[in-house]
Amino acid sequence: MSFGTSEAPSERRHHPVWKRLLPLALATFAVGTDSYVIAGLLPAIATDLHVSTPAAGQLVTVFALVMALSAPLMGALTGRLDRRSALLVALTVFVVGNAATALGTGYEVVMTARVVTAIGAGMINSAAASTAGAIAPPERRGRALAFVLGGLTLASALGLPLGTLIGRTDWRLTLWAVAGIGLAAVLGIAAGLPKVTLPAASLRDRLRPLRQGRVLALLTVTTLVFLGAYTLYTYVGPALRKATDGSEALLTVVLLAWGVGILAGNIVAGRLVDRYDPARVLTAPLAVGAVALALTSVATATLASTLVWALVWGTALGVVVVPQQHRLIALSPAAAPVLLGLNSSAIYAGMALGGGLGGLAQEWVALPPTALGLPAAAVTLLALLYHLTTARPQRPRPAPPTHRRMTGRAPALKGRRWDD
Repeated sequence: MSFGTSEAPSERRHHPVWKRLLPLALATFAVGTDSYVIAGLLPAIATDLHVSTPAAGQLVTVFALVMALSAPLMGALTGRLDRRSALLVALTVFVVGNAATALGTGYEVVMTARVVTAIGAGMINSAAASTAGAIAPPERRGRALAFVLGGLTLASALGLPLGTLIGRTDWRLTLWAVAGIGLAAVLGIAAGLPKVTLPAASLRDRLRPLRQGRVLALLTVTTLVFLGAYTLYTYVGPALRKATDGSEALLTVVLLAWGVGILAGNIVAGRLVDRYDPARVLTAPLAVGAVALALTSVATATLASTLVWALVWGTALGVVVVPQQHRLIALSPAAAPVLLGLNSSAIYAGMALGGGLGGLAQEWVALPPTALGLPAAAVTLLALLYHLTTARPQRPRPAPPTHRRMTGRAPALKGRRWDD
């Protein structure tokens, strides 16, 4: 993958790659915190906005859905911008949206502000990941992606529990904190990231890979994994009320264990995919995740067992993103920015569908939050089974038999061209 930069080669040698990746990781940290933290604040948000907990959960669903749908569209609209400018535009929208959310006094206003925030956030992850892939040398691309995407996982390890802890006083303070992180990312990218130019892609170009069966299959796996996870995670606060005795401080500790697991899984994945087949790296974590979700009601009977469960589930989920990114890039390295954008959309589509499924299960089937682990496990098992079909090696198509004459010349093909 080639990219343009305004720096001379001698100048680039004096700036280690990680220094350029750091503001990108900060940007994904801001997005990850914003995506995750609402789930830990649902009871307070529902009370303040005078709506039910499932209704408040739709703030997560709508945020994720808008991110999934707007990412390719906004990516196409900003495709001719260099990646630094595109990131600065996206982060500005993101910061304004979070500030509007913090100032909102009614459910409709807050929902509208979340839509605005999601439009900005939708561009950030794919732009940051594609920029990291362009800057890093091929042999370290896995670690570079893991470092930048580590902003998302660090958000679950630190941003989520800290945001939940801050929100104990007022959930709006958490949104102000997220806006502040976004502003810090703006300053870091403006000051430390060179202009990285990637080939512009139209909306049609961005959606064209969906016609390829292999790409669509990988994106389906990603969507199913996050659909399963967010069926439970969106309502993790109410689901763990018994284990935490309703204590927000103890909920923060559990979320910290979950986030540490995700961070560990992401770090391990970054190293494994540089050494092993990414498809093989993904199989075991999906199986572990399905079992952990199925055992939710049993594993969360006590605080101690809940901490172990959260760590195991978080580690399994944390492995998922990096191998999927690698598999997509391997299909078409030249189309990496488009494929990474589609994978980001698949993640947030799964989050949106999972939040919706969890809400419907509570309102239509009267399933208690503690039982949401069962449908979550079923979807994750489906993801595992489908993944196994995508992990099978592709059999090469047999070459058409050629029968040479004794003269060594190939026979003429009647009615057929060589490229048919």
